[in-house]
Amino acid sequence: MTQKRRNHGRSKKGRGRVKPVRCTNCARCVPKDKAIKRFVVRNIVESAAIRDIVEQSVYEEYKLPKIYVKIQYCISCAIHSHVVRVRSRTERKNRNPPQRPNHGDKAKKTDKK
Repeated sequence: MTQKRRNHGRSKKGRGRVKPVRCTNCARCVPKDKAIKRFVVRNIVESAAIRDIVEQSVYEEYKLPKIYVKIQYCISCAIHSHVVRVRSRTERKNRNPPQRPNHGDKAKKTDKK
């Protein structure tokens, strides 16, 4: 039988069965090794309200707490919400991680004379 991916879309290798997890978006049962997992770290307060809180705070150097969430998606929800992209047949062979965007690149550049 033909196969679409080298690992059959999973990462279980020698294990026969893997416990299911629930998709964060739609609550579908997905095998843990097949689920797309992302670890999200963000501020509890949105960026628009941070300045107001800092101005009203009694403490000068108060660090706002963060939310740490592990999100697990089923394949269809991950594709629908653009967490992962659909790739062509030749591009599926590429197993390298995708290029990460360099957001702080402009601030770090300095002119050397």
